[in-house]
Amino acid sequence: MITTSLNSRGTEFSDLSHDLSDRYVAAVTAAGGLPLLLPVFENPGDERILADAVANADGIVLSGGCDVAAELYTRELPPEVRKTISAPSPRRDWTESVVINQAFQQRKPLLAICRGLQILNVALGGTLIADIPLQVGGQVPHNRQDKKDGLVHQVTVADGSLLSRIVKKSELWVNSTHHQAAGRVGRGLCVTAQAPDGVIEALEPMPGSWPAFLLAVQFHPERLLEKQAEHFAIFKYFIASCKPS
Repeated sequence: MITTSLNSRGTEFSDLSHDLSDRYVAAVTAAGGLPLLLPVFENPGDERILADAVANADGIVLSGGCDVAAELYTRELPPEVRKTISAPSPRRDWTESVVINQAFQQRKPLLAICRGLQILNVALGGTLIADIPLQVGGQVPHNRQDKKDGLVHQVTVADGSLLSRIVKKSELWVNSTHHQAAGRVGRGLCVTAQAPDGVIEALEPMPGSWPAFLLAVQFHPERLLEKQAEHFAIFKYFIASCKPS
């Protein structure tokens, strides 16, 4: 099951519409899964629907998209940083936070991508770097929107991590289309990949702390399937983990 985003102007009637890049669907399908798309909800009573949706899914993909609302992880941001944050999507933030909680309760495999890593970290009590250029610097090009499908920089992968077992490399070339990143790491998570400037590129559970698949990456492996087998391997490993034993 893949989470979606909301667009203010849709194709059919120009009203509020759900949206998801076809690359996620293609990646899950190519890896042997059946992609089901999860709408965005908004009412407390919808928690039951989301719990049922998670129960009927073999695994969850948290997709990329807009920035997470700053109010969920900090009350203090300099004005010059705050103005770089995109318009919030409270309904999506709420929906994905409930999905994360239910995935943990039901021990479902979870793959979080880009914004997915960020909302996962925030849901577990972590914080975000709200704007990398202003708060970290420009040593590494993290927001190459012109190279969504291209290799931008390398990341160092921690030995013994789940990601290292999947890609079988200590360094991995990735694309990079984000201006935010994980800051203080959420409870139960550890850093397993970093960019040369120290920006977090992957999060996983503390060793031995979680029985199901859980991997969060800041890059977009669904856009690099044809360029690097290592990125396709992430989806294949995830889908294999979703299959009932």
